[in-house]
Amino acid sequence: MEHYDVVIVGSGHSGAQAAIALRQAGHEEPILMISRDRNPPYERPPLSKEYLAGEKPFEKILIRPEQFWADRNVTLRLGCNVNEVDWMRHVLTLSDDSSLSYRKLIWAGGGDARRLDCPGADLAGIHTIRNRRDTDTLKSELAAGARRAVVVGGGYIGLEGAAVLRKLGCEVMVVEMQDRLLARVAGPEISDFYLAEHRAQGVEVRLETGVDRIEGDGEKVTGVTLSTGETIACEIVIVGIGIVPSVGPLIAAGAAGSNGVDVDTYGRTSLDDIYAIGDCAAHPNPYADNAVIRLESVQNANDMASVAAKSIMGERESYDAVPWFWSNQYDLRLQTVGISNGYDQAVLRGTPSDRKFSLIYLREGRVIALDCVNNTRDYAQGRKLVANGAEIDPDLLADTEIALKEMG
Repeated sequence: MEHYDVVIVGSGHSGAQAAIALRQAGHEEPILMISRDRNPPYERPPLSKEYLAGEKPFEKILIRPEQFWADRNVTLRLGCNVNEVDWMRHVLTLSDDSSLSYRKLIWAGGGDARRLDCPGADLAGIHTIRNRRDTDTLKSELAAGARRAVVVGGGYIGLEGAAVLRKLGCEVMVVEMQDRLLARVAGPEISDFYLAEHRAQGVEVRLETGVDRIEGDGEKVTGVTLSTGETIACEIVIVGIGIVPSVGPLIAAGAAGSNGVDVDTYGRTSLDDIYAIGDCAAHPNPYADNAVIRLESVQNANDMASVAAKSIMGERESYDAVPWFWSNQYDLRLQTVGISNGYDQAVLRGTPSDRKFSLIYLREGRVIALDCVNNTRDYAQGRKLVANGAEIDPDLLADTEIALKEMG
């Protein structure tokens, strides 16, 4: 039976960073990275932005050149799944019916895009944006002349996709069940701003509206029937309604977890010698009042990977990284630092009509997060306020004449 010192399941940001961090820390034993994807590790955020728009070729979004992995004795086994985890024997059974053993296992499986469950959801022309193949398929349909799209979901992925499709000349409708866009991640002021922006760009937006069924010709999408009864003609449907954590084999093996797999502050699961990191790992987060949450971000992927690698190398360092996120839509760059869940006050800093402003979130008088639109200075300087839980007068926070770095 093949044996590897460390096996990493998943080749996204967290899996790739785990391998990089181990080698940087002096780990010399064989590492295997197993991935369902058939491509070497690549960045995922550009899939709904520059790569979809045709502004970056695939080679430009590789996390490292392909030769990098071979040079560092990291074996890539691509196009392969893990079917079973025998944690007591430290053995994995793969989708090709082979088995291998490990000393330490890092599960960086990410998640699968959540699918629609309405009639017609299996028709061609329905897309998610989770991997290269998803985006390549969508690009091929656009190249073939598709120009009418319905985007289901008004979160980051849906809105980024809508912005790119408008840039490419498509007619676009965004359908969102909530009463505002970005409802799960931002305050109403940000939601209102992005709603106005998308409508100004020609996107039709329907709030508090669901999808009853997908219409088709027996094979391909021809339209979407909304909960209002209206049918919208289209050739493309993009679904951006979240992910389902890919942790089935770990849960089947007995790992604790309900929304993903639970890990402690060092990234360890409840199963011996198995770590979980990235999108699929539910962890106690100090910037969410120590609630157990999953974070779907490059920052979280990279930082959790570094913590797990250090733990494997015998260095105990708790996960304590300030969360950050970003979203590019049109000429707007939204940068977020911290987690705004549970805020009880929001301070507007700047004027939205200037297309450069920030929204600062407080809980019990302390700064917990910032959303910054085209305002990198506030984003960079606000990080310290979030890290320190700074208690600052709201009127002072709102004064754009005073830099945030002078307040902490």
